[in-house]
Amino acid sequence: MSSPEPVTIGVDVGTTVTKAVAFDAAGAALARAARPTVLDRAGDGRYEQDTERVVDSVVEVLGELRERVAAPVTAVGVTGQGDGLWLVDRDGRSIRPAISWLDGRATPILDRWDREGVTEAAYRRTGNHPFPGSAGPLLAWLDAYEPAALDRAATAAYCKDVVVQRLTGLRATDPSDASAPFLDPHTRDYDEELIARCGLAHRRHLLAPVRPAPHAPLGAEAAAATGLPAGTPVVGAPYDLPASAWGAGVRTVGAGLLIVGTTLACQVLRDRVDTTGEPCGLTLSTWQEGRWLRALPAMVGTAALDWVLRLVGATVADLPGLLERGRADGLTVLPFFAESGERAPFVAPRARARLDGLHLGTQPADLVRATCEAIAFSARHCLTAAALGGELTACGGGVGSARWAQIFADALGRPVRVLAGEEIGARGAALAALAATGEAEPTGPGWQPAGRRHEPDPAVRDRYERDYDRYLEHIALARPGWDRPATPLATT
Repeated sequence: MSSPEPVTIGVDVGTTVTKAVAFDAAGAALARAARPTVLDRAGDGRYEQDTERVVDSVVEVLGELRERVAAPVTAVGVTGQGDGLWLVDRDGRSIRPAISWLDGRATPILDRWDREGVTEAAYRRTGNHPFPGSAGPLLAWLDAYEPAALDRAATAAYCKDVVVQRLTGLRATDPSDASAPFLDPHTRDYDEELIARCGLAHRRHLLAPVRPAPHAPLGAEAAAATGLPAGTPVVGAPYDLPASAWGAGVRTVGAGLLIVGTTLACQVLRDRVDTTGEPCGLTLSTWQEGRWLRALPAMVGTAALDWVLRLVGATVADLPGLLERGRADGLTVLPFFAESGERAPFVAPRARARLDGLHLGTQPADLVRATCEAIAFSARHCLTAAALGGELTACGGGVGSARWAQIFADALGRPVRVLAGEEIGARGAALAALAATGEAEPTGPGWQPAGRRHEPDPAVRDRYERDYDRYLEHIALARPGWDRPATPLATT
């Protein structure tokens, strides 16, 4: 009797859920496992996570898959949320709660860096503009207000790198996570002058070494906890944005990926680094020489829609009917609900949401539809700044609604290929695991995710063009108010 065909496992450590998927050689998803994780609101503008609970969630999903899939495991690829700051000791154990990418406590640090020209210098040198929840400002904040924690730490790490270290003992990061804010995109190593300019040269030792495809064998302790054989290759895949682009099949320069999740992640594959124009967004080094992802990860997304749905007493299950009944004519929504403001396609840590054009005849469905259209306009704003020129693929919970997916196509004025399934990031992690362990790019049908195509409706083109122009005008009017200094967030 022949033994089962081997599988590759992809793990995606999100902000609120950890997922793992076992893929066979043809790319078919054989089994899935998930565990919720907790995002704690630790104070005004402060968001943290328990590092140990996040690591436990990974161990649990791997253990569940091991019980459900009898086949041997070729490798495990781990991706996860990017940015933020995960402070750990030499064994990868938590020094303090991880600070989430959603966090806004470092806004005063960025204000100072703006005045001193540091943020613009970072963008001109690396193609990455720091925002409050990125590692650079958070490291500077800890240096100012919790220096003892940094003194006890061995690494100011990223999420998936902590997981890999706990599974294998390897202390390293990959070029995608290291990109923001200190990586020179051409040398793929840290820009020492920029680190010094940020006032962090004395904390340089906390940055993990950058490796092109970090991987190491599963350790004995982690093997016992997960049930996987000791020695199984564990790979630190690119973090969730580039991993999703890999999993979605973005391979052609100019092609893009739109992820409609808690936030709105817009990426376009580029063959050069462009640091001209208004500083904003990210330039992520991929594992391929001469290829970068121009990423505009806006803070708007399904979290904004959830807030509006709660406001009108509705749920996601009501969305199709609300979109069908709603009429957004005359309404303009600026969907900047995140406490840390906006980071793409412009940086405004104090950006705030606005609802304009309301009157007594406005119906709840109108407000919901206007919000969905505004999020689609934000996607257009970002993808335009990222120079989208090829096919656009979309994934994420937001485009699971066919009606909302059609709104994206109409607002963007271009076709959108919407992928089925929710394991795009995990698929990218699995592909990275195969690549890092020397496997050729797999060609099975499952590795090319299926999708449905939404064409823009020419009958509504003029209305969407008009409303998009009005959306941009409202942003231009609001930005001077957002740029005024405000009372700093508490610093203790």
